Amino acid sequence: MDSGPDLSVYFLIIFYPVAGLLIIEVICRVTKRANWIKLLTQAVMCVGFGIAYLTIQAAHWLTAFVLLALAAALFYQAKVSKLNPEKALY
Repeated sequence: MDSGPDLSVYFLIIFYPVAGLLIIEVICRVTKRANWIKLLTQAVMCVGFGIAYLTIQAAHWLTAFVLLALAAALFYQAKVSKLNPEKALY
């Protein structure tokens, strides 16, 4: 009797994007990159994971939607940060 995917699979699906965001954050802080570059890189990574989660065999629609919504917010924040760094929230 197949009970479906393990809980560890769902944990990894959530863990990978979070780890990616944190790794990009650390690298950009260590290399002292501009804030908008960090935000843009994080947004592109979220879009990549969102598309990947929509195209895998057992699509994870909700996780993909959340990642794509986060990407939209990150793209917006990157634009604000590039145009006027003083208005950036962080």
